[in-house]
Amino acid sequence: MSAVPHPLPTPQEPVAHPELVQLGTALEGDEPCLRADAARNRARLLEAAGRLVAERGAEAVTMEAVAAEARVGKGTVFRRFGDRTGLLTALLDHSEKKFQASFLGGPPPLGPGAPPVERLRAFGCAMLRRSTEDLELQLAAEPCASRRFTNPARSVLRHHVVMLLRQAVPDADCELLSHALMGQLDPALIHHLTKQCGLPMARLEDAWTDLVDRVTGTVPAG
Repeated sequence: MSAVPHPLPTPQEPVAHPELVQLGTALEGDEPCLRADAARNRARLLEAAGRLVAERGAEAVTMEAVAAEARVGKGTVFRRFGDRTGLLTALLDHSEKKFQASFLGGPPPLGPGAPPVERLRAFGCAMLRRSTEDLELQLAAEPCASRRFTNPARSVLRHHVVMLLRQAVPDADCELLSHALMGQLDPALIHHLTKQCGLPMARLEDAWTDLVDRVTGTVPAG
């Protein structure tokens, strides 16, 4: 891979930046200061949205449907979550934070302590498995094109890949390379390959491992 100098300093392990783990829309920035009744209302709305997902699928989750299910005005839902994407992102919040904790501070090889290439392999395979569990909700929560690459949760994931790439292939343009790698973990692609093409998850995991090894110039074990 040709050397492409990069002006940015090599970042430290993201665990030193706990603010990266915060999710949700800008309207949620005041969450620590929520009054008790506002916090209860938010939980009530999320419970209503969760029931709709369980009973009718993620496509049934609209601001109007959640308001009706929770028996509140539609304006209450908009004030709390901003838009449908914000609402669905909030539904994904728990699993997202759990996954972030696993690669920021969990046991190796996904967490710190393993070589960067091993962590990259484990990261992609873990993302693939996680996506199959929440695939419908992840697809429904996809932000619009102008927000897709600035979404806080997605930014955390990509920055983690950048960090590992800078350790494994420091002479590469790791910023752009991270986008290429993350493309293989896109929920829409996973849906296409598993649901529409019928590919087994094991094949996707093998392809991710092969891609990481080729990008980093790693000779597979054995």
